[in-house]
Amino acid sequence: MSIASTQPSSGTPMSSESRTNGSAATRILNFVDGFSKRHIGPSPSDLETMLATVGFDSLEGLSDATVPGDIRLESELEIPEARGEREFLSALKTIAGKNKVHRSCIGMGYTDTVTPPVILRNVLENPGWYTQYTPYQAEIAQGRLEALLNFQTMIADLTGLPLAGASLLDEATAAAEAMTMCYSIASHKKTGFWASDDCHPQTLSLLQTRADGLGIDLKIGPIEDIDFEHGAGGLCGLLVQYPTSDGRIEDYRDVADKAKQCGCMTVAAADILALTVLTPPGEWGADICVGSAQRFGVPMGLGGPHAAYIATHDKHARKLPGRIIGISKDVHGNRALRMAIQTREQHIRRDKATSNICTAQALLAIISSFYGVYHGPDGLTDIARRTQAYTAALAKGLARLGHETLGGGPIFDTIRIRLGKGRTHAARQVADAARERLINLREYEDGTLGVTLDETADRALVADLLAAFNFGHYTGFDVDELVNEADADGTLDLGAFTRTSDFMTHEVFHSYRSETELLRYIFKLMGRDLSLANSMIPLGSCTMKLNGTSEMIPVTWPEFANIHPFAPDVQWRGYTHMFRELERWLCEVTGFAAVSLQPNAGSQGEYAGLLVIRAYHEHMARKEGRENVRNVCLIPTSAHGTNPASAVMAGMKVVAIKCDDRGDIDMDDLRAKASQHADHLSALMITYPSTHGVFEPTIREVCDVIHQHGGQVYMDGANMNAQVGLTSPGICGADVCHLNLHKTFCIPHGGGGPGMGPIGVAKQLVPFLPGHPVERPDTAGEFAIGPVAAAPYGSPSILTISYVYIALMGAAGLKKATQVAILNANYMAKRLSEHYDVLYTDANGFVAHEFIIDCRSFEKTAGIKTDDIAKRLMDYGFHAPTMSWPVAGTLMIEPTESESKEELDRFCDALIAIRKEIATIEDGQMDRDDNPLHNAPHTMHEIGSDDWSHPYTREQAAWPAPWLRDAKFWPTVGRIDNTYGDRNLVCACVPMSDYE
Repeated sequence: MSIASTQPSSGTPMSSESRTNGSAATRILNFVDGFSKRHIGPSPSDLETMLATVGFDSLEGLSDATVPGDIRLESELEIPEARGEREFLSALKTIAGKNKVHRSCIGMGYTDTVTPPVILRNVLENPGWYTQYTPYQAEIAQGRLEALLNFQTMIADLTGLPLAGASLLDEATAAAEAMTMCYSIASHKKTGFWASDDCHPQTLSLLQTRADGLGIDLKIGPIEDIDFEHGAGGLCGLLVQYPTSDGRIEDYRDVADKAKQCGCMTVAAADILALTVLTPPGEWGADICVGSAQRFGVPMGLGGPHAAYIATHDKHARKLPGRIIGISKDVHGNRALRMAIQTREQHIRRDKATSNICTAQALLAIISSFYGVYHGPDGLTDIARRTQAYTAALAKGLARLGHETLGGGPIFDTIRIRLGKGRTHAARQVADAARERLINLREYEDGTLGVTLDETADRALVADLLAAFNFGHYTGFDVDELVNEADADGTLDLGAFTRTSDFMTHEVFHSYRSETELLRYIFKLMGRDLSLANSMIPLGSCTMKLNGTSEMIPVTWPEFANIHPFAPDVQWRGYTHMFRELERWLCEVTGFAAVSLQPNAGSQGEYAGLLVIRAYHEHMARKEGRENVRNVCLIPTSAHGTNPASAVMAGMKVVAIKCDDRGDIDMDDLRAKASQHADHLSALMITYPSTHGVFEPTIREVCDVIHQHGGQVYMDGANMNAQVGLTSPGICGADVCHLNLHKTFCIPHGGGGPGMGPIGVAKQLVPFLPGHPVERPDTAGEFAIGPVAAAPYGSPSILTISYVYIALMGAAGLKKATQVAILNANYMAKRLSEHYDVLYTDANGFVAHEFIIDCRSFEKTAGIKTDDIAKRLMDYGFHAPTMSWPVAGTLMIEPTESESKEELDRFCDALIAIRKEIATIEDGQMDRDDNPLHNAPHTMHEIGSDDWSHPYTREQAAWPAPWLRDAKFWPTVGRIDNTYGDRNLVCACVPMSDYE
């Protein structure tokens, strides 16, 4: 990718002083065409009109009226002045150049891969795919749902287990989710869990983090030493790696059989490419299979984002964490997809949910699913066999050099090498020789070396590796000869481990062999999904703002995309530069002392923040010579479901705090509960502005109450879009806050992921920030908690997005974005207040960056529910606001600062028109049952059908507003029957004839 290389060549931002000093001519030369003018939707004249509508003549006046004075920032953010897009991308290219892209043979769950260009450009780099929201409105998400169903089908086939989820965060957290699942299936009566010591080290460490909070008695040891009586009640589950971290292919049939006899679940962490040639875990007795789909077309990116997978048996469906895509039917009887059995998820089950996951890795799962479609089963098998052949050739060459390949048995893609007699001390010499050839090896503490090959391996790589193991001298070995030797002596024979069952037999994996056909398939599915490329997505607390193109460009630069997370840190100095600056900027925004970038989702940020608080209390208890008893977490009843779910995962007991009639925290109830639990109070979880969309004036008092009773305050960063530049969690009195970078800081939602959830902490919590067993983050504290993500810095490649966003906006732009977000919300609330009741406002009648309209009365007066309004909005070309949260029967609207006044008015006009339609039902002009709201959404097929029996016109159904004649987004299915889909659970691709 070519980027214009104008100077400055340094990554250091130009100072504000250098921009403003000098003559008028110099100032002209230093002029920057500000990015913020394009990020912020309303024009200057529109801002004046909107301000006048809500009663102000300036953004500062509105800020003073909405944000309590005692928490306003007294000075501007110390963030460099905004840079121009072209200028900053040039500077960032220089920073990226500090990263050194080596050929990675480290393995440990991460390998290089080839993203087919048709997928790279048309999915990963396409806003039609990366700007959608989670598919809660399934009728306008059918394309993405089909791609995710393809992913589930591929995973189910490869693992030999019938039910797969739509992705998890990474392999290590997927293993932790599987452990939790085993614990839950055992009804918490079996507390033991055994993890084989030949699993990836980051997985073992993260398992320990998760086990500590849940009270699971984790034992890490050789699988041959397994004790099924370990833990109270015995083992609920065991984990094995297949193949092992050092490449051995072990037979786990006997241990799986024994586990079943003991009522213990078997979890296999399996390499997805190996499963094309190895007997799938479901066939040798595994109950759950987890792993990473990264090597199916997703760049390493120093650790993420990547889609993890999980698969199990149908009987465990309601215990499965994360999202599941299922097949149902719409009102016309047509096949339709939607998220299945959502009642088990955190937004409904809260502290009793299967997990706290809110954002998964949908975009990355979609990429991996298209990779599977692109290659098909034969192509994937060919890649696996070629990888295995190169690995076997390497092993043969090493044997000629006198080195020993450990483990014996079949070989797939990984080998562990003990250097020949008298050379064991020379492992560093070999590793250095490899690095001279731009190759990274895995270095074990015992002096052995590991090599993992992948689909990018070729003859030159094998020759270079052999030269490195020959202490820098090329061997002259013929690689083809080595492969033939391996084939002749049976090294390539997997024996009893050979896969004999078919997989990926569905026609979708056999139908798109040409790029033309795959391109059309990608765009056909994209056309079934409403994204920000179509219209605004006004979801409260989800902040669907512009994901600027300049922010997205660096994500796929090879200097950022093609780096292994465990490569030596001297190879990713560009990342280090970015991490340090981004951490400083986020500290400035939050008012905190330090930031950890590791949590790779908002839910994981919540979890990490609570673990840090828990570790702090435990440390203080040890320091004071007492037993730690602080395990109570106070959570307002209005909180998002991830809050109580995260608290339970962190080993805390949830106590609910009431909200008053204004939606604010009930201070009397807070004081009473804080006093009641004073000896056990660990934390309060609070969202600010409140989940009702209001700046509560008592926020400092709330924090003081908690601190007076020995607790710490955790602030959910969901609503940081209303804080940046005006106030901060630190000023409010919070001790820790996670930041949804996929909301406030412009990482796209990706149709349900990726996300990032870094945490900022006050000074006393800094020593407890997360560590990592392989590569310790610079921010890891003296008393660091264990890792909460597989990679040390979570999903680093998408941190470039937030980094570019902040740099392009600068301090002034960030503040203005917040102010315009608040203005847009108040402008819309003002317009809609004549037609709907705005449920919560502050004492002056204003809202923050989002607001709630009350729709509860319509069910009684017209038989209309929020679901009807949501589906009718599809006919107007819009995604619905957040439905029935935090108050049932309401809609929460967040316009963001990126939407123009024209788009805001269009959405308001749609809601006003819908209100008028409701009025015609209320006064009897329109049938109470057969009306446009109950029948919405209307599909093109329905509108074009010869059979039209409704009492309203096709025009009213499909083109109720004038702008729809210029551009119309058509839902591809009618209203979906969710109940039918849950009663008849089908979560993989099947022919419609079979389904019926």
